[in-house]
Amino acid sequence: MSKHHDEPLIELNGLFKTYDGAGFGAAKKKVHAVHDVSLTIMPGETLGLVGESGCGKSTTGRMAARLLQPSAGNITYRGRDLSLLRGRESKTMRKAIQYVFQDPYASLNPKFTIADLLEEPLRIHKLGDKAERRRQVDAMLETIGLNSSYARRYVHELSGGQRQRIGIARALMLKPEFLILDEPVSALDVSVQSQILNLLKDLQKQYGLTYLFISHDLNVVHYMSDRVAVMYMGKLVEIADVEGLYHAPFHPYTQALISAIPSEQRGKRSERRLLTGEIPDALSIPEGCSFHTRCPYVRDSCRRETPPIIGMGESRTVRCHLYPVDEGLDYGETKVALG
Repeated sequence: MSKHHDEPLIELNGLFKTYDGAGFGAAKKKVHAVHDVSLTIMPGETLGLVGESGCGKSTTGRMAARLLQPSAGNITYRGRDLSLLRGRESKTMRKAIQYVFQDPYASLNPKFTIADLLEEPLRIHKLGDKAERRRQVDAMLETIGLNSSYARRYVHELSGGQRQRIGIARALMLKPEFLILDEPVSALDVSVQSQILNLLKDLQKQYGLTYLFISHDLNVVHYMSDRVAVMYMGKLVEIADVEGLYHAPFHPYTQALISAIPSEQRGKRSERRLLTGEIPDALSIPEGCSFHTRCPYVRDSCRRETPPIIGMGESRTVRCHLYPVDEGLDYGETKVALG
């Protein structure tokens, strides 16, 4: 994969997504699904986005794909602000960014044959005549490991793994550069997961694709990703290269996630750390650090003040009061002392 580029492919800049919650009038509360999320993804890399269910991962991915409009912030693609694009430019950009959903059965129209499902994006964008579109459908089926006879089938006739292959194929029909993969293997049997993951790696190499890979499965994220962003209650709490994060997690939440990996896969990592305390309500996120209700290292400042994002070396950041700013500390030693 070509990851040594000067210019990012896509940047998420200070994204917020807020929904109306319970209550009426002045008493109505807001749900802060995503809070001040900024990410940079370079061409050819896979950025893993990991966290518990409900933390805002999928909302972030859908904003990156322009399936959801941010409440605040902006997204730039090859330096262009996506919110400012209109007409042909907007249509071209939509071809470049595609989404693969968690549940292929729900995202694929059961009334269409596989050929119709794969041909539809080409028809919408008026690409090729019918014969050329069918040729591209057959070629894509071969690319994803299915033969052309599958073109005549319907979604309900396929296995879970075959359905997800079709979901991936449909996303690839417009020759995108960037794929958002939203829990693409979580609905599949373990034996099938590895086949789909290897297919995604092969496709990335073949087409020079860039991935945002969203998952709660830490083993899958480790296998697929170059860098990993960890999310908690709508905020990013740590970003690091994959090996650095898995072997020396800094944020206490990341430490707990990594320790939850089964010991035989965790190797010599620290013992399992069970989080205690209450998970905050999305309608009533606590003041200060949103993780302080579960953090084993909580301090008074954690309850009062939102922690800043601290640079921890090249391409690594953490949002935590446990790491003082600009005091010349060896952050590696600080992490060990905390752990």
